[in-house]
Amino acid sequence: MRVRRWAADAALGVIFAVVLAFWAVRIADSWGGGYWRFDCAAGAVVCAIALARRFDPARTAVAGLAVAATAVLAARFADLPSEPGPAMALGLAVLVGTAVKTLPVRTACAVAGGGLAVAAGSLVTAHTLAAGVPSVTLMNVLAWAAAVVAGLCPRLLDARRRAVAEGVRRAERLRLARELHDVVAHHVTGIVLQAQAARLVSRKSPEKAGDALADIEAAGSDALAAMRRVVGLLRDPDEPAETTMPGRPGELGELVERFEAGGRTVRLRLPDEEETAAWPPEVAATVYRVVQESLTNISRHAPQARSVTVEVERDRETLTVEVADDSPQCPSRHHQRGGYGLSGYGLIGMRERVEALGGTLRAGPRPGSGWSVLATLPVPVSPPRPARERAR
Repeated sequence: MRVRRWAADAALGVIFAVVLAFWAVRIADSWGGGYWRFDCAAGAVVCAIALARRFDPARTAVAGLAVAATAVLAARFADLPSEPGPAMALGLAVLVGTAVKTLPVRTACAVAGGGLAVAAGSLVTAHTLAAGVPSVTLMNVLAWAAAVVAGLCPRLLDARRRAVAEGVRRAERLRLARELHDVVAHHVTGIVLQAQAARLVSRKSPEKAGDALADIEAAGSDALAAMRRVVGLLRDPDEPAETTMPGRPGELGELVERFEAGGRTVRLRLPDEEETAAWPPEVAATVYRVVQESLTNISRHAPQARSVTVEVERDRETLTVEVADDSPQCPSRHHQRGGYGLSGYGLIGMRERVEALGGTLRAGPRPGSGWSVLATLPVPVSPPRPARERAR
């Protein structure tokens, strides 16, 4: 990225030099003498400032406008050729376009207004107004308008992308919050029932009250662990809570079968059912969502893929989910599938969900060919149950 920026600035510098030389020759031919020196010097200063715009867009824009305004006044009172000249107008266009694209709204508007004032100021240096708007003024106004459009279009596009990405993140937070809300509600309901049972047991068999209290303690620990995952998430009260949370091995198998109906071969590797049954519901649901979004991503952006691997593995307290395909590499794939880029809105949602549970998500090309989505999730270890409960 940095190399491309340097190359673009080098090409822009060559363009500035060519325009400066061309206009100096034109002034020398029409005005004679050394009149070209002032225009060439002032234009070169503004062009040099434009080349330094990446260091501080606001200050360079102000400096360029100040030099241009000074040149306009000097040309007016010293009877010099009209300013700003083509090279200065091009440098100002670069400064204004960069400011409109990158600076805060108020600052960008101020720079754009200053650029328009300088462009219109060339009227005072025109040596004849009889034929209508002077060509120098028209050139400056058109360069200013092109700069504003060139800066405004990517600015609006970036704003739209940020809004869409934020909407995806918020929707994923709300869906995960609903699921976690249901988990916590389940735990709290169990605590209430066990507390009611403990009251009855304490009256009839006080010696068994300790076991009932141990059950309540374990259920409370599970509820607190789930509650910690809810922190920072919001639940939308206008949407009904989902009654089921997908993610168990059977449902993953059904998801893979539906995907295989499209003509692709999928190799699914899962831990045994006893282990998956111990996953917290929110973790199981996230595994399902990651696999679902990854397979959808393959269908949309990698139609050439013929083989897909879905692997879910457990290593102590870490759960790893990887979905990989064998599609051939192509130049446009990075842009389309985007990883965490703004174009990969589905992956943005998955990243939000995974990070909300304390995990990580990576997506990108595999060595040689294919694409991989890799998610790691922490799986909390539940406190051991009392022996009486395990015997049930």
